[in-house]
Amino acid sequence: MLRLYNTQSELTKAHLQMHLSILLWGATGVLGRGIDLSEGLLVWYRMLLVSLSLFLYVKFMGVSLRVSKENFWRLTGIGILLMIHWLFFYGAIKYSNVSITLSLFSSTTLFTALIEPLITKKKFNKAEMLYSILAMAGIGIIFYTDENSYTVGIVLALLAAFVGAFFNILNKGLVKQLPSSVVSFHEIFSGFAALTVFMPVYIWVFEPVKLYPTTSDWLLLLVLAVLCTHVTLILSLNALKHLSAFTLNLAINLEPVYGIALAFIFFRENKELNGWFFAGAGIIMLSVILHSYFEHNQED
Repeated sequence: MLRLYNTQSELTKAHLQMHLSILLWGATGVLGRGIDLSEGLLVWYRMLLVSLSLFLYVKFMGVSLRVSKENFWRLTGIGILLMIHWLFFYGAIKYSNVSITLSLFSSTTLFTALIEPLITKKKFNKAEMLYSILAMAGIGIIFYTDENSYTVGIVLALLAAFVGAFFNILNKGLVKQLPSSVVSFHEIFSGFAALTVFMPVYIWVFEPVKLYPTTSDWLLLLVLAVLCTHVTLILSLNALKHLSAFTLNLAINLEPVYGIALAFIFFRENKELNGWFFAGAGIIMLSVILHSYFEHNQED
C-alpha cells in the first residue's frame, strides 16, 4: 500500500514537472522571435549560456560530471541532435512565425510513435498511432491551406519535430542511470562544441547581418538560457524517469497553446493567420485531450 502511494505521488510530481516545463517551453518561440539574431548565432549563444549555467549548478550542488566512456559518446551524439533540432526550430520561426512553428512541432508525436518501437523494440501501439494520425490531420490542414508562403518554415518545423523525437527516446535510458543535470550539461556542451566547430562555415555560407547581441538581446538570451532551457531540461528529464517518451512528447502538443497565446499578445500574429490555421490547431489540441482522457481511464 505504501509503495502504491509512493508510485502515485511520483507520477503526480512527474506530470507537474512535465507541464511546467511545457509552459516554459511555450515561451521559447516568442523569445526566439524577439532576439534579433540569425538561428545559428541564437542557438550558439543559447548553448554557451546554458553550458555555463549548468556547470555552475552542478559544481554548487557538488555533483560529479564524470560519466563512463560509453555514456559520454551517447550524450555527445544526443547533444548534437539537440543542437540540430534547435537550428531547425529557430530557422522555422525566422522563415514563418511562432504560431506556425509551434503548431507543426506537435508532429513529434507521430515520429515518436513510429521511431520508438524501432529503437526500443517495443510493440507498436495502435492507440498512439491513432492519436498521432489525428494530430497529423491538423498539420495537413495548416500546410495545405497556407496563404502566406511559409513553406520553408513549415518544412523546417517538421524537421525540428523529427529530430526532437529522437531526443526523448534516446534519453529515456540515460536519465535512469545519471542525474538530470549531468545529462543536460554533457548534451548542451556537446552541442555547443559541435556548433562552434562549424560556426565559421555557417557565417561564411549564410552571412548573418549581426554577429553580436545587443543589450536587449542579452537579456532575452539569459531568460531563454536559464529559465526556459536549464530549468526546463532538468524538469523534463526528471519527468521522463516516470513517464514514457510518447506521453511526454504528446503532452508537448500543449506548448503551442501557451506559445501562440504569447505570440498573439506580443506580436499580434493572429492577424497573420486564417481560419484554417485555427481549425488545424484545434484538431491537434483534440488529439492531446483524447490521449489524456483515455490514458487516465486506463490508469483507473
